[in-house]
Amino acid sequence: MRFTQITLTGAVASLLASPAFAADGPFFSLRNTDFVVLLGFLVFIGILVYFKVPAMIGGMLDQRAVGIQSEIDEARSLREEAQTLLASYERKQKEVQEQADRIVASAKEEANAAAEQARADLKTSIERRLAAAEDQIASAEATAVKEVRDQSVTIAVAAAREVIAKQMTAASGNSLIDDAIAQVEAKLH
Repeated sequence: MRFTQITLTGAVASLLASPAFAADGPFFSLRNTDFVVLLGFLVFIGILVYFKVPAMIGGMLDQRAVGIQSEIDEARSLREEAQTLLASYERKQKEVQEQADRIVASAKEEANAAAEQARADLKTSIERRLAAAEDQIASAEATAVKEVRDQSVTIAVAAAREVIAKQMTAASGNSLIDDAIAQVEAKLH
């Protein structure tokens, strides 16, 4: 309907601006080409109006407008859906980033705990090795002291043997042997 009004307004405007009004001689004569062209144009416009071509064109334009509006609505819904998806992906990315940060923090804590445990184990190991070394040193010292004592006893016995051998006579040796036998006999009975 809107297109029909525009078409009729356009037809009237074209009639007023036509060269038919500029021609010389009687205007309403079939010999005047301007008049014939005007009549042909009016018949053409009439045929278009009779067959409702302006309404069809208007309907087609309205359908096209409806189609464009539906495409715009669809584009809006797609845009909203895309924004929703974008927000969802951004939220998921944020969650993944937070999870990655937690994993990194946890790994750092575990690494620090492992380092502390390794330090404690190393300290314990060093203490055990020091204790073992001290024990070995004490044992070596005791062995050395024993060897020195044994050597001292051996030397003292050898020295005493020499001294006794130089001072002892056969009679004093026999008297020592008799005394030793008597002591053994007393202890056995």
